[in-house]
Amino acid sequence: MATIDDSISEIRSVRNEIWRYRRLLQTELAEAEREIVEKRLRERLSTFEGLLASAFPLAMKL
Repeated sequence: MATIDDSISEIRSVRNEIWRYRRLLQTELAEAEREIVEKRLRERLSTFEGLLASAFPLAMKL
């Protein structure tokens, strides 16, 4: 079982990847590259949401 420190570390890592993909999308990319980055961003956002839900299961959505 992962400790809360491990979970937070993984959340930070995924968050940093999300920021990196968002910065990449602000640059000039070929259409194929843009599609790949957008796909990866969606995947990482989904992962991020899952990590948050598992690390903080009692958080309420408004």
